[in-house]
Amino acid sequence: MKCNHTIHSHACHCGWDNANAPALTIKPGETIQFETVDSSGGQLNVKSTLDDLKKLDFSKVNPVTGPVYVDGAEPGDALKVTLLEMGPSGWGWTANIPGFGLLADQFKEPALNIWTYDKSTLAPALFGKSARIPLKPFCGTIGVAPAEAGTHSILPPRRMGGNMDIRDMSVGTELYLPIEVKGALFSVGDTHAAQGDGEVCGTAIESPCMVSAKFELVKGANLAFPRFRTAGPVARHLDGKGYDVATGIGPDLMSAAKDAVAGMIDLLCKQQQALSAVEAYMLCSVCGDLRISEIVDMPNFVVSFYFPRIVFE
Repeated sequence: MKCNHTIHSHACHCGWDNANAPALTIKPGETIQFETVDSSGGQLNVKSTLDDLKKLDFSKVNPVTGPVYVDGAEPGDALKVTLLEMGPSGWGWTANIPGFGLLADQFKEPALNIWTYDKSTLAPALFGKSARIPLKPFCGTIGVAPAEAGTHSILPPRRMGGNMDIRDMSVGTELYLPIEVKGALFSVGDTHAAQGDGEVCGTAIESPCMVSAKFELVKGANLAFPRFRTAGPVARHLDGKGYDVATGIGPDLMSAAKDAVAGMIDLLCKQQQALSAVEAYMLCSVCGDLRISEIVDMPNFVVSFYFPRIVFE
């Protein structure tokens, strides 16, 4: 689509900082097309191998394109970002990175899967010989600059947005971000072709995309945290064949989450005997959903992991 402005991928940064010089200044109501870099910071590509993964420079990961200064934006306002279009690249990667991910204590060796997919049709992407992953491109990192001075890591999500990894940050979604500094200083990146809720191994289908968005201001909104509105149903690309579900139950939500994911990995390996445990773990990350099913019947809570059967059927 045609936008008022374009920002290319060379205008990127690897840390939130309200002292970053704007790459662009816009007026409310204008649109921008962003060219993003994958979360490796361009260190991986469609020909990458496990050796390339092992050599990752983590000071370059999770770059975001921007920042954008929005005229009239003041602390206490909200920036309304409407996601208009995603332009997928047709390739991506998923990895198990030692020391990272929900089950890092169980999966200590690196693993890498390179994906290719049809960027026009977005037909399900093939994993191995039998798994096909329905695609839903979205923005993993999207936010504005924090009020605190200095450079802050992009890796953790923050009250002003950032690396939220919410798979519903896709076309049609309206996102409202709490503005903390004059001009807002918006940036976006870490785009994905698909991800499950929880991104349990720490990576999804990491895939560079073009992102088109419209920007508006809501004066005096005084949001404590981001909120968003989706344009319609959010799981139809996955739920056509139902789910297999594993649970974790106990007094600690994190432990219950780990137990639920581990239970699903065990089930997948039994059902799909050609699948290794780390492959099942990566599949869980790109298409399975981690959910809190019960949080009121203390002292024990229930966390469920939903794996869509459409992947193998």
